[in-house]
Amino acid sequence: MDINVFSSEDFDTKAWVNEILKNPEHQNDSNYTMSLVTKLQLYVQQLNATLEQTSQQVLGSLPKIMRDTSSLQQEAVTLKHKMATVKGEIEQIEYDTGKSIDTIEKLDSLVSRLNAAKQGLHESDNWTISVNDLEEVFDTKNIETISSKILSMQNSLKLLVNISDYEDRKLQLEGLKNRLEAIASPSIVQAFNTNNLDYVSEQSQMYMKIFASIGRMPQLIKYYHKCQKDVLLKKWRDQLELEQDYSTIEWIHNYYSTLLSSWHQQSRWCSQVFPSNVSSAKTLLDVYVDVLNSLDPSLKECCDAALKQVPDKLNFLIEVKESAKHFADSLLKVIDQSQDKMPKESIQQLEQAIYAHLVPYVSKYSSYEQSALLKKLSQINLKKEPPASEWVQSLSLSIPQVMDMAREAKKDCSLLTEGCGYAGLLVALRGFFWEYASLFQAALRHIEAEHDSRKQQEDWTTFQICFNLLQNAGEVLLKIQDLEKDLTESILELNQRKSSGDVVDFKHLLLKDADLKEYESLVKCVTEGTQLSLLDHVTSEFSKLCSAIHQTTYQVVFAPIASILDVVQSPDTWAQLTASHNADLPDYSFTPQEYITQIGQYLMTLPQHLEPFLFKENPSLACALKATDQEYDVISENNESSLAHTFLAIVARGTCQGFTDRILSICQLSQAASKQLAHDINYFNNILEELGVPLTESLQQLSVLLKIPSEQYQAQSQGCSARLVAAVRQMRNIKSGST
Repeated sequence: MDINVFSSEDFDTKAWVNEILKNPEHQNDSNYTMSLVTKLQLYVQQLNATLEQTSQQVLGSLPKIMRDTSSLQQEAVTLKHKMATVKGEIEQIEYDTGKSIDTIEKLDSLVSRLNAAKQGLHESDNWTISVNDLEEVFDTKNIETISSKILSMQNSLKLLVNISDYEDRKLQLEGLKNRLEAIASPSIVQAFNTNNLDYVSEQSQMYMKIFASIGRMPQLIKYYHKCQKDVLLKKWRDQLELEQDYSTIEWIHNYYSTLLSSWHQQSRWCSQVFPSNVSSAKTLLDVYVDVLNSLDPSLKECCDAALKQVPDKLNFLIEVKESAKHFADSLLKVIDQSQDKMPKESIQQLEQAIYAHLVPYVSKYSSYEQSALLKKLSQINLKKEPPASEWVQSLSLSIPQVMDMAREAKKDCSLLTEGCGYAGLLVALRGFFWEYASLFQAALRHIEAEHDSRKQQEDWTTFQICFNLLQNAGEVLLKIQDLEKDLTESILELNQRKSSGDVVDFKHLLLKDADLKEYESLVKCVTEGTQLSLLDHVTSEFSKLCSAIHQTTYQVVFAPIASILDVVQSPDTWAQLTASHNADLPDYSFTPQEYITQIGQYLMTLPQHLEPFLFKENPSLACALKATDQEYDVISENNESSLAHTFLAIVARGTCQGFTDRILSICQLSQAASKQLAHDINYFNNILEELGVPLTESLQQLSVLLKIPSEQYQAQSQGCSARLVAAVRQMRNIKSGST
């Protein structure tokens, strides 16, 4: 029987019994069960015996354990007493020997001072010996020996800091260093000017160690600065001499390439020679700033000479600026890739040196741009001779070219000034568009001159030419407004990019103080959303041009009407009516006279001549008309015929006014003539109603006043204009007292 299961912590009696008796043969076998019970009893007896034996052994060993525990306790107490005794002895020793230790420390300090004094005397003696020896060594001009002596004196001087003549000795040492530097300077210059990198490194490293040891490293860097400056300035002079047949752009570009190549070479040289605490990039950067500011002749002088010869000055300056920008970007990229972190001020000094020669030209950018634009404008093939229709057609064809020129000018501004010259661009564009507007004005004057020759006739050809010219002016005005929006967006975008630090701040590199203030004022106006228009002078000029063209168009339309209306004030028109005796005839017996029917027929044909222009969507013409009169601007944009109706209304009002003025100039009217004139006015009113235009109040009152019987004139004329009442009374010869 396996009794190990009884020692398990999760022993289950029922499970064990079931497991033992799970065999079917044993379930009904009572002998087997009795045998198991017997075995379990035997095991229990054996276990009890074992427990009894173990208990007896434990009880027998307890006295020995107690004795051992008591012994350990006594030993611990004894150890505690001994440790307390030792601690007391240590404290006593410290108390007894404290004064002796202080004495020893004082003696040690005294010994140290004595040794320092001894060393000082020794170094002072060495100083005197070194000074005496140096005079002989200086005669040999052995730089290494001289430097070792000076270094020894320098170390001695560090120990003589408390002596009375320390400052004198310090000045004496500086004098000796100056003599060493004077002796070494020719060799240093020769070493720095040698192009063999291996040789230069060996010699230059020696001088670096010498100058570093004697605290003259800044002076050595100054020697290197001067040598490199002289080398680069000589390369510029040699290049100008060798490349006399080259253009100024090629000179500048080639020299920038030389500077970039030299930077890479000298950067490796500096890293081999100078110690790690000397920034190669900073050293070279200072050299390049000095070189660019010291070129002889300067870049500006070269550009000034070239500008006198090149035909396209603006394009030349853009090429110069692009070359400078490419050089700056390349050099700054090399500097960024170096492990040296450059101060922001040093980078700004380098950028200012690179772009300095461009500042005067950027200040004059507006004049360069305007000259270029006017030159391009003069090259446009415009027909400036009769017939006027071809002249206007050529102006229409010129509009895309002119707007392309304006957009190219914006690109030129970005290329030359990096957007900082927008104020100058606006000035140039104003001059350019003013000149372009003068071409329209010349065409308009020509149209007016042609019209004067046939002023009293219907001239629908001139009318169409005027409307074409007006449409062209409106198209220019629309495109100028689009250009203005584009400029505004560009200024806002550029200002946002500069505010976020994404681009170089060219405004401090290319602009003078006065130009900078002007630029910042422009940006402020745009960013604050003021109502100031960037091209307000240009839009105002073209609005005036549109008004002038509209006025001429009106005069062309109104000229025949005015000629016909002159019949009204002629006495012959009413003489036949004065001699007749039909004054008592009813109104329907009168027929409109020929002059008013002619005017009616003329006005009725006007819409068909307006149809090609105003009865369909025409944004350019709509823009031009809205610029001429506020009446066009307030009409419904959804009604395409509104513009035509407005023009008809303007012509109708002019006709009404002309009709009124000529009626008021009539000297005398008979009763029959008065009724005839009233009938003519009514007929004219019917014509205007057909056109959808109301008759003016003055003509309505004149019609009423002309029909009032003489005896009822004073009573029925109440409520009419006093001026009109008086005028009609006079021409009808009605006495004031008639009732």
